[in-house]
Amino acid sequence: MDCRPVPSREEILAALEKKQGSVATAKLQAATVAICGLGGLGSNIAISLARSGIGKLILIDFDTVDITNLHRQQYKASQVGLPKAEALLANLKEVAPYVRYEVHNEKVTAENAVRLLEDADIVCEAFDRADAKAMLVDVVLEQFPQKTLVAASGMAGFDSGNAIRTRKVTERFYLCGDGKSDVDQDIGLTAPRVMLCAAHQALTVIRLILGEKDV
Repeated sequence: MDCRPVPSREEILAALEKKQGSVATAKLQAATVAICGLGGLGSNIAISLARSGIGKLILIDFDTVDITNLHRQQYKASQVGLPKAEALLANLKEVAPYVRYEVHNEKVTAENAVRLLEDADIVCEAFDRADAKAMLVDVVLEQFPQKTLVAASGMAGFDSGNAIRTRKVTERFYLCGDGKSDVDQDIGLTAPRVMLCAAHQALTVIRLILGEKDV
């Protein structure tokens, strides 16, 4: 078993500052981001933000890891059957041990969303179902006038990754994806396209934290 010591918080922050700059790192350290849904989008968003030195991540999902998740989600084969929130937390702690994590193993609903999301500066929508996506958009935009929502629509199939882009819908609502493909169209899901959409969401979050509101 590998027993090499984990780098200290100070060492990791110094490494981040070397790559990202001290100003950007400080802003990211001060931010809290909620990720609703920890599947193909959410687990990849979480990994990107944790590696970037985000201060706190609120991770929310009620589901468990399925073998069909392994080809595009940030889980291990040994974690099949475990709650996604707990499994992802374990994986995140291996790459970003000093991020503050808040984990909720429950389904986001219109009734509990305020409680779950009240501490977040930015909310990431990473659901599969269209009705869940619509619910979260309504809740965040109507009940949290100070928060920004970064959502996704369209990352299925094998079309060019160049079709995936980020759009600014309103001042507080950003939408990533190709805007047309849907898993229900039976066109499949491929890891690179899902991860590319997740990368768009994560980068949008980072840019917003840094004060960049244009896409």
